[in-house]
Amino acid sequence: MTAAEWEEAWTDGGRRAVHIGDVADFNAQFIPQTPAARRQAHHYSCLAAFYTPHPAALLLPGEPDAEWTAWLARELAWDPVELHTGLADEHTTVRGALAARPALRNRVDRIGLPVRPWGRTEGPGLEAVHRFESKAASHELFARAAAAGHPGILVPRQQPASSPRHAARLLAARARRGETAVLKAHHGVGGYGTAVLTPQDVTAAGGARALLRELTATRVLPPGGLLVEEYVPGRGRLRNLTFDAVIADDGSVHPVGTAVMHLDGTSYQGATTGPGAVPPRAAVTASEFGLAVGAELARAGHRGWYDIDFVTDPAGRLAPTEANLRLTGPAVAFVLRARLDAVHGPGHRVRTLDRLPLGARLPQQALLAHLAGLAERCARFGVRLLPTIPTASWDELPTAGVALAARTPEPQAALDVLDAAEAVVRAAGEALADPFDAVGPDGARPS
Repeated sequence: MTAAEWEEAWTDGGRRAVHIGDVADFNAQFIPQTPAARRQAHHYSCLAAFYTPHPAALLLPGEPDAEWTAWLARELAWDPVELHTGLADEHTTVRGALAARPALRNRVDRIGLPVRPWGRTEGPGLEAVHRFESKAASHELFARAAAAGHPGILVPRQQPASSPRHAARLLAARARRGETAVLKAHHGVGGYGTAVLTPQDVTAAGGARALLRELTATRVLPPGGLLVEEYVPGRGRLRNLTFDAVIADDGSVHPVGTAVMHLDGTSYQGATTGPGAVPPRAAVTASEFGLAVGAELARAGHRGWYDIDFVTDPAGRLAPTEANLRLTGPAVAFVLRARLDAVHGPGHRVRTLDRLPLGARLPQQALLAHLAGLAERCARFGVRLLPTIPTASWDELPTAGVALAARTPEPQAALDVLDAAEAVVRAAGEALADPFDAVGPDGARPS
């Protein structure tokens, strides 16, 4: 199977790459990094395994079990992957480890392959990243692009608040008119820094100022400047969409595709991509607008991966909400789909579940045994299961990341079996809370 143009651009013509799991380093440029936030970013850095379809080396903050990469190598037909793990803890980062370890830096240089981080933290293009990761600057960019002629796009109205009191006044005014409002920090990731507030929320908290104090105290919103944005109503499977693309070194923009994002409130949980996941009309609207935005990002100096996230209104119009000038959770679904298509044949639909709740804490080997049993169950109805984030299963609130893939000629049938597989995986995760349910071949019980 011939690689798509985006894949050729992203992999420098099909070369393997060194993947750096530096999610925490990227996030630290924009949002506060408490030890808990850094720990979660380190778990998410396991997704470095999927930055490109065929990694040559992984540099990871955590210490995933060797069986994890062995499993992935079997399913994705990887050649041997060089592993450097345990590089950081909740007080340190991977970039810090690289700075402190000249031997490791030299080893990366000797590999002699492209280096792919989660996002840019230095070098050319950093100015564009810092500029357009701002939700205010990206909103201005969306408005300019939409004005050039994109009738299927609705850019929500947005107003910056000069102070917390100003934000409270704007929120209170919307509540009095019976309007829901979206409050956004200028920067945020994975849903951090965004709150959807109804008039009922304002009343229940005792007023807009009290509600903002509560959201700041609970770290839902930062104490700094906020943006007050029009809420775009809507619901259903296609409520949250994303368009991803790659800007090549020469500035050309190559579409990767569209996906349905799965959110819990404002918190990103995963994505589904592949034939039929997004209806053609919505996919074309998102792609045409996303490419127009990408051309502007390229002129501003950005190179590499980016995406545009949308919400869908009841009339089917797409409202752009943010730009991400980096790899993202949905990027993993796109890259996995490309590799699965290349290895096992075209036509895969891929669903990622990044924060699958577990009913009990599990050591990694027990988690992988649990997932291996689920992989066998999913295979019975034509779904392939891959573990994506294996290091969070021993947290106080344990989770795991998995990807599900199905390949059938009929798009709706593939989506149906993905739904069925997800239901099985979720139910099995919840069942771990049962103290009589042994896990793993050695009978190890959950904690």
